[in-house]
Amino acid sequence: MKKSLLQITMIIPIILLLCFTFSCQQQNKEGITLEEAKAFSDRDLEIWNEGNLAIADELYDPDYVGHSGELEDVVGIDAFKEDVTNVRTDFPDFKFTIEEIFVKDDKIVERWIATGTSVGTTDKKIRVSGVSILHVVNGKFVERWTHYNEATVLRQLGFTFTPPQPPAPQEKE
Repeated sequence: MKKSLLQITMIIPIILLLCFTFSCQQQNKEGITLEEAKAFSDRDLEIWNEGNLAIADELYDPDYVGHSGELEDVVGIDAFKEDVTNVRTDFPDFKFTIEEIFVKDDKIVERWIATGTSVGTTDKKIRVSGVSILHVVNGKFVERWTHYNEATVLRQLGFTFTPPQPPAPQEKE
């Protein structure tokens, strides 16, 4: 009995030490390589620059969510395809160019320039730069955060901004 109790008291600290040692080791995070990120981005450009929506099913998760500044979120792959179609209808020569690309774990960061000519309403050209962060899970885009200066696009399309007028002076009684 004493021998088994002694063995247990020796084994428990060893087990605890092993558990602590293994739990403190840095976990190997699954991520994507820069080469994989470039391949993802090249395929994504086929969607945006050529309107090849069939690729969207390969690249985008069905529950994809796109965030873009103050605009309403694009939720789901069908909404994403509709968004691309709307952009390419308004700007048939729309083109994204990736200027820089970075990778951190399962996220791709792209600095890009978008150009295009509006048809129908203003027939004016736009050129805007921005940044997108794409989250990749199981080989598909699940989320995108896009930031660019929307006022730049509106000015290039011919919109003007009127500053608010100061309030009228109030009459004294």
